[in-house]
Amino acid sequence: MGGMIPLSDASRQPARFPVVTASIIVLNVFVFVLELIGGEPFVRRWAAVPADITAGHHWITILTAMFMHGSWSHIIGNMIFLWAFGPEIEDAMNPVRYLIFYLTGGLAAMLCQLAATPHSTELNIGASGAIAAVMGAFLVTYPGDMIKSVLFFFWWVRITFIPAALLIGLWFVTQLFSLGTVASTADVSKTGGVAYLAHVGGMIFGAATARLFEGSSFGKSRD
Repeated sequence: MGGMIPLSDASRQPARFPVVTASIIVLNVFVFVLELIGGEPFVRRWAAVPADITAGHHWITILTAMFMHGSWSHIIGNMIFLWAFGPEIEDAMNPVRYLIFYLTGGLAAMLCQLAATPHSTELNIGASGAIAAVMGAFLVTYPGDMIKSVLFFFWWVRITFIPAALLIGLWFVTQLFSLGTVASTADVSKTGGVAYLAHVGGMIFGAATARLFEGSSFGKSRD
């Protein structure tokens, strides 16, 4: 089994501490603890079910599902990716615009999944759609930055530097291969799922709107 894990942007450092990114991570961890305590009833209450939402019920779950995860590996992986790409985008946008961008990206990602599977009764959870929006923004803002990453293949492990465009591009391709599926998760609930189409939608949204949130059209020119 192999893969790559992004750790940080080796080409630049944010000018200020990424308070919004850090706060989002803390909130995700807090909600995951609530999932562990509340178990399946908590997950069912706050996860997004496309059939319910399109029927006009439980709209709040579009937001709450954005902060839920189906397993330890799910939340750890997502938070690692967010910490690898979020601080620089928060710095480019400013904290307030970045928070709006993050939440809007998560909303856009979920709407893509709803449009594709409006009658699905699968539980949809995860911050991946919003994080994909952050990655899409990074792709158009800092495509040439080198990302410090861990490469591994079975027992072989190596720290290396990968261009952001290549790393994010490869990640996007893996999501395209998974289009139309909702992967089952295990640790917290046997009924949870990860919506890959939401990942694709989130990334497209992030790439398409990043400059609006960074530029003068959203209130302030980017440095």
